[in-house]
Amino acid sequence: MTATSTTPVPVAPKFPWTGLIALATATFLSVTSEMIPTGLLPDMSASLGVSEAQIGLLVTVFAFTVVLTSAPLTALTKRWSRHGLLIGILVVLGLSNALTAIAPSYEFVVGSRILGGIAHGMFWSIVGAYAGHLVPKEQIGRAVSITLAGGTLAFVLGVPLGTFAGHVFGWRLSFGTIAALMFVGAVVVWRFLPAVERDEDAVGVRRRDRTTPKRRDRTIPAVIMVCLIAAVTMVGHYAFYTFVVPFLTGPMGVPAGNVGALLFVYGIAGAGGLLLAGSVLGPRPQLGLLLALGVTGVSVAALALVYAQPVAALIAFLLWGLAFGALPPLLQTRLLHTSSAAFRDTASALYTTSFNIGIGGGALLGSLIFDAGGLMLLPWCYVALLAVSVVLVGIVGRMTRDRDAVPA
Repeated sequence: MTATSTTPVPVAPKFPWTGLIALATATFLSVTSEMIPTGLLPDMSASLGVSEAQIGLLVTVFAFTVVLTSAPLTALTKRWSRHGLLIGILVVLGLSNALTAIAPSYEFVVGSRILGGIAHGMFWSIVGAYAGHLVPKEQIGRAVSITLAGGTLAFVLGVPLGTFAGHVFGWRLSFGTIAALMFVGAVVVWRFLPAVERDEDAVGVRRRDRTTPKRRDRTIPAVIMVCLIAAVTMVGHYAFYTFVVPFLTGPMGVPAGNVGALLFVYGIAGAGGLLLAGSVLGPRPQLGLLLALGVTGVSVAALALVYAQPVAALIAFLLWGLAFGALPPLLQTRLLHTSSAAFRDTASALYTTSFNIGIGGGALLGSLIFDAGGLMLLPWCYVALLAVSVVLVGIVGRMTRDRDAVPA
């Protein structure tokens, strides 16, 4: 007779598709809310009686609010349920967009965007780490790509459709629709996103890991460098992208009615970049970052040179969308691979702050250059800052190799 083994066979946990899709939905709404003013610059400018540069500064106000509030609010709410906090954030974002939709003046819009920036900063301080908590480390790249697919879909559908609706029916309807969708998104998250443990609730390895930062976590310098790369890259991108509509309708000669469609195609290209990041490039984020940064720089430089040639300019524009679409997931994946498990939540908060410094700083830099009549300088500023990012990525690669070569 043979003895029957009672040892349970390990079963791999199911990949949390439903929860990650719920996170992607929330990401879609948050990014659409953040970036919709870039597609409605002329409409909001004419309606509120301010310059297009001032409307562009709404992106700066939004982003700098994130910078100033995300870290302290993350610390203040560290003992709160991540699940409940995410639902509350979406409700506040809905309220912010509703207030923008009924705003009687530019100053009122600024106030409503500040409210939205507070919630948006909290959102990005937890969403990356939330996705990481749902899966084992080897699946982080895949989970992050799925979550950030919502952001790419915002550029594919959210911003272009919001721009189109704003041109046809008025910009206030766009913000009102986003507000309604935010409330629906809160219900989706409540119903389909599983809760995750807070660090202080965890046991075993995670509890022991919590002492690591107090002993000067070895991953902190490299994490800070990844955050710096994100900031520099986003300064360049948003200096140009914040004013992409004036660039399209001005130097490129695109009719205003076709801008929404062109942004839609740009977003489709970005979705392709996201797929590359989640499959081909995700397992090697260091190499992926170098490739994505290099192709982005080449395509933006080409766009600045051939803007008057429709076919060549369109190819360069789409290549830019493809390459840039891979950058956010690759940066987030690089961050989570670089950081220790104990430092991951704090690293995500630092990354959010850095990313939004880049967004706000880029929009501010772009506003200054645009106001000074230097629209054509924006793509070259972008290319120069991408070159800096390439150098910094190389430094991070050396830092992590040297760190891993030293015994803990």
